[in-house]
Amino acid sequence: MQSKFFFIIAAFLSFLLSVGIWFYAGNENQAIFVGIWVPSILSLGRYFDNNG
Repeated sequence: MQSKFFFIIAAFLSFLLSVGIWFYAGNENQAIFVGIWVPSILSLGRYFDNNG
């Protein structure tokens, strides 16, 4: 349960970082790059949830 919580928090922080980069730093390409981490983090969490 703790690992699932960790990956959800990591994905949410990645999303917030992406939004922050987009609106506050004005760097759209970097924000999109960070934004695509979210499904990767959630997929990795799902992998460890099934194999752990």
